Amino acid sequence: MFYWLAEFSDGGGVLNLFRYITVRAGGAFVTALIFGFLFGRPLIDLLRRKQGKGQPIRDDGPQSHLSKAGTPTMGGLLILSALMVSTLLWARLDNPFVWIVILVTLAFGLIGFADDYAKVTKQNTKGVSGRVRMGLGLLIAALAAYAAAQFHPAELTNQLAFPFFKNALLDLGIFFVPFGMVVIVGAANAVNLTDGLDGLAIMPVMIAGGTLGIIAYAVGRVDYTQYLDVHYVPGTSELVIFAAALFGGGLGFLWYNAPPAAVFMGDTGSLALGGALGAIAVCTKHEIVLAIVGGLFVVEALSVIIQVLYYKRTKKRIFLMAPIHHHFEKKGWAEPQIVIRFWIISLILAAIGLATLKVR
Repeated sequence: MFYWLAEFSDGGGVLNLFRYITVRAGGAFVTALIFGFLFGRPLIDLLRRKQGKGQPIRDDGPQSHLSKAGTPTMGGLLILSALMVSTLLWARLDNPFVWIVILVTLAFGLIGFADDYAKVTKQNTKGVSGRVRMGLGLLIAALAAYAAAQFHPAELTNQLAFPFFKNALLDLGIFFVPFGMVVIVGAANAVNLTDGLDGLAIMPVMIAGGTLGIIAYAVGRVDYTQYLDVHYVPGTSELVIFAAALFGGGLGFLWYNAPPAAVFMGDTGSLALGGALGAIAVCTKHEIVLAIVGGLFVVEALSVIIQVLYYKRTKKRIFLMAPIHHHFEKKGWAEPQIVIRFWIISLILAAIGLATLKVR
């Protein structure tokens, strides 16, 4: 929205600064951060009053989690509010990729909100049916992938790009939409599975989002794509505004989610933010890179899949408990120890992801 103020500039002065994506990205970060600090405590107090007993705690989980009973959930509302307000203020609203990512984020947030609401009101951990959640998620992802393909340049439409190999493209044809569905829904559910300890999910989301934001900025500038040897996707630079807002809103939330958490993100936040990461990856043609920078989420999801499949075949467990962060809890690792070590892994993976932008 602020971008249009530059129209009143004669080419100089303060208003002209709004033309620059970097300036608006900084503004988006600060706006979301301040929003989180200002409205975090009032929202937490409201959630505590409305929810009463807070998020139900699994009986079969680590015993240390029983002390978290009564902690309110749906803290993702704080992140999403900060993210949306900031993005709408600072991003160009005539950019289709911005709207694709915004709508995916909000849609998955609504699914998560419905799930959290069902858990809180019924005071059980089941929530909305898994089939309903998956079905709605696939529908949203299909629409997003199809829309993104319509705005990709002709030479990249329905193509799968590979990191490090600019000339290697795989034409997925009609299978691009199903592929995009897997990326977006997979990211949403992987982040959701990771959100099991105080502060565990939000920092890796911020790291992955920041990394994808840098990539989006580079991919959307023809001069940078030539220098970095990546594909040019016009318009994606504007997604760095969204990424900056995500980072700012995430920090504001982490202030209250740091151990011991005053509020949980809930499915409202985890599904929305995971969907957002997947949507950015699809828009920027960096789906494979998402699997690298979001490698922690991939491992968390795989640990659940492996555990379930192995148990069905053998009635035995590979991990003491899945997702894998609970395995380390069962082995005696302290919660802050797991969280910080997983953050370090996320930073390492982000560095590897950025290395796919080759500098000649």
